[in-house]
Amino acid sequence: MNEPSLAIRPLTGQDAQAFHAMRLQATQNYPAGIVPTYEEEAALTPEQNLARMRASETQIVFGAFDGDTLAGITGLMRKARQKESHKAFIWGVFVHPDYRRSGIGRQLIARAMDEARERGVLQVHLVVSGQNPRAQALYRSLGFVRYGVEPRGLCIGGEYFDDDLMVCFLDNPAQPD
Repeated sequence: MNEPSLAIRPLTGQDAQAFHAMRLQATQNYPAGIVPTYEEEAALTPEQNLARMRASETQIVFGAFDGDTLAGITGLMRKARQKESHKAFIWGVFVHPDYRRSGIGRQLIARAMDEARERGVLQVHLVVSGQNPRAQALYRSLGFVRYGVEPRGLCIGGEYFDDDLMVCFLDNPAQPD
């Protein structure tokens, strides 16, 4: 699918069911790319899902919509404590397989980074599986750099996977070594 007509917007309570369905799909589609297991994600109540996606001073979740179809999601969570409020974390990036390689992931991350700037955030962090070179390349192309590795960040079926820790400085200071 090439260049769908997209609307990227914050999710609302009316999107909760589609959000939950997409998160469940993510656990099955790429388990190294999402922390909860299918069972853990499925056990969340509607209230817990609403709380996860409810926009607030410290968080927001964006959805990419092709008409009424939710094609991708990502969340942005800003640190609440004053000494850390210059930092935010991108989480839950997932694009439906039918929409991959169409630029939706890039648009979602760019929208989250714009939101971070609007909120006065100076650096955005994320964690990406060492097993996902396409996502790593996308993040690098958007200005993220790797600043560390969490050995055995995830354990899936007894097999361990390292996680890459990445950061993008929105105020463009010198990048870490």
